[in-house]
Amino acid sequence: MNIINGKSIAQELRNNISTKVAQLGRAPGLAVILVGDDPASSVYVKWKDEACKEVGFYSEKINKPASITQEELLSEIQRLNNNDKIDGILVQLPLPKHLDTNSVTEAISPEKDVDGFHSENAGKLMQNRPFLRPCTPKGVMTMLQTTGVDLTGKNCVVVGASNIVGRPMAMELLNARATVTICNSKTQNLSEKLQQADIVVAAVGIPKMIKGDWIKPGAIVIDVGINRLDTGKLVGDVDFESAKEVADWITPVPGGVGPMTIATLLENTLTAYENRS
Repeated sequence: MNIINGKSIAQELRNNISTKVAQLGRAPGLAVILVGDDPASSVYVKWKDEACKEVGFYSEKINKPASITQEELLSEIQRLNNNDKIDGILVQLPLPKHLDTNSVTEAISPEKDVDGFHSENAGKLMQNRPFLRPCTPKGVMTMLQTTGVDLTGKNCVVVGASNIVGRPMAMELLNARATVTICNSKTQNLSEKLQQADIVVAAVGIPKMIKGDWIKPGAIVIDVGINRLDTGKLVGDVDFESAKEVADWITPVPGGVGPMTIATLLENTLTAYENRS
């Protein structure tokens, strides 16, 4: 069993970005909008801000009250769309219930959509001519590359079908010429489907849902889930202790996919900068 160390892969990616930034005329700029004071979102935004500083990006952290109106938020995004110092715009999700996430996502210029959620970027990914790709799935692809396993024709099962991870993850794997099955928590005979999978990507948001005896011996297991138990412990969607006995490669939680998501956000921001330059 081999651990796919997201921390060290992400650090290498950040070092490469830092080297490139040092040779640029101006620093790439990332603006992150945080609406309200959700503790988890606040932590993510802080990490993103610190990562920007580490690689030499210009970073704007914009805090807005939870009571902000749709119009006010859209006008803030428009201001950033028109700001030449800003190459990437990210609105931290989830948003308060009274705001329409789709409208907010679509308001970001596709050229600055470093989350890769705009329908134009989602469409390009689907057509296998990707530009800015959703950070977590793209980060997972980088991790899979480090295993040296050729994905062509491999049987892949993605558990979870969100627009943020599951759907774009399936597209990434299809674009790599893998054979892809998308499941969810209600899929019938899920364990049987997983027992056929060479690669499992778990992004269902249910702690330890996927058991070791559901995993095909020698499989690669990527655990996107981050769940906090009542004890305060962070666990993934896969029961790590039993799965690691069977899998050939596996990601830990924490220290697996999480760091890759932020490093990939920086990579996307640099891509957006290069495209605008």
